[in-house]
Amino acid sequence: MIKDYGQPPRADEVRHLIERRLKEVTEAAGPRETQTVDWRGKPAHLDVVEVKVGDLCYNPATHRVRAQRSHDPRLDALVDEDPWSVESQQYLDKLLKVLPADPTQIDVAFTDLKESLAEYGQSEPGLTTVDGVLVNGNTRRAALIELYGPEAPMRVAVLPASCDWSDVRDVELSLQLRKEHRRDYSYINRLLAIDELVSQGIPMAAIAQTFRSTVPACEQDWWVFSAIKSMIERSEVGGKRIPLIAFENDQEKLRELARKYQKAKSVGPDDAEVVKEARLAAIALGFSKTDVRFIEPDFLDRYLSPKLPDGFIPENESAEVAIPGLGRSVKSGSGQAATARAFTDKVLRAAAEKSATPDGQSAAWTEARSVMENAIKLAGSDQTLTKKKRKVSDRVVAATDQLQQCVTDLVMSRADRSLDEEAFDDALLKLKKVLRRLAVEGTRTVKEPGDGVEWLRHVMLESGS
Repeated sequence: MIKDYGQPPRADEVRHLIERRLKEVTEAAGPRETQTVDWRGKPAHLDVVEVKVGDLCYNPATHRVRAQRSHDPRLDALVDEDPWSVESQQYLDKLLKVLPADPTQIDVAFTDLKESLAEYGQSEPGLTTVDGVLVNGNTRRAALIELYGPEAPMRVAVLPASCDWSDVRDVELSLQLRKEHRRDYSYINRLLAIDELVSQGIPMAAIAQTFRSTVPACEQDWWVFSAIKSMIERSEVGGKRIPLIAFENDQEKLRELARKYQKAKSVGPDDAEVVKEARLAAIALGFSKTDVRFIEPDFLDRYLSPKLPDGFIPENESAEVAIPGLGRSVKSGSGQAATARAFTDKVLRAAAEKSATPDGQSAAWTEARSVMENAIKLAGSDQTLTKKKRKVSDRVVAATDQLQQCVTDLVMSRADRSLDEEAFDDALLKLKKVLRRLAVEGTRTVKEPGDGVEWLRHVMLESGS
């Protein structure tokens, strides 16, 4: 259900002002500036007026900073309870200026927007309700206030007077998700918006259309967000949880996890759970995308479990597995899945403690990361070795394919006598030289040679060729 935030304190005064400006625009001679938006399923052409930025309010329901609001739980709750208070509006103002993944740093996109406004002025109008709640243009308002103060003028298109909070949500999504928009939603805020629409029973096909995406892509995003919510819930310890914004920079890792999980699930559900849990733990421990890729179904049994100190995972840890998107849990189908889940639970709680400490330190998190790092190094070493083994044989297969094509080309060249015989002879001599070197190195490297290596050694080294 859409939350109703009510009206700003000066709603009647601002409504009267905006309605007067709209009347002046409609009665004036000459062309009028308008903005076209999707309004209840149809295009609507809205008149644009000019008002002071101090007469407008930040939208407490904006998806642009939904995830970032959790940075300060007290102020997040205040925005929900009293969105029009000075403190709530100041908090929204701050969040609109900072990096999505780090609210302590000013976003370079905000700095660029402010410089553009200072040099060129406002190129596009914002969008407001008749009560002065900005539906689009919140960041521009923050920039204009910082540049010129609350008296600065701002051009805004005005939504119909019948606009409610459901309309505010729909129109904002429609505008903010357009490809040409200056500043895209952050990753987590996009996931939040999708989850909100799903929770309201909107079909995935309609959500995909809203986001100008595909149904599989939106379903994947929803699976990822369900996994994130599960991680946050499982991380709770002493009232502390991993903040939602902690996953802002993990987009590629989480999407790869979704693809890997679905692929592994088609082979075996237990393997899929082990991969999911181990990769979630690695993501929570801050490992890179390339490191996380080393985690395969055999990772826990071959690499992680042998590295775990005695008693690292209590025996009474839950063996239940959460089902993303359904809000339910089932008993794990294997001891490996239960162990992986127990390890991930410990990692998540350690990450929650780490995020809540002033110095960002946690002994449990440091220990878990060290264990995971050693396991990943060993898995990576083995996988790299396997790939190197495959690379040698793959190159021979590729060369064989090229030689097979060469045979075909020779046959065809006889018809039109197009063969350059001197060049062909030179190429064969180069091939002979390379094959001889291949025979030497193959004999030195392969300790138990098969028929192929024996043939190569005999032809190139023993026959006098």
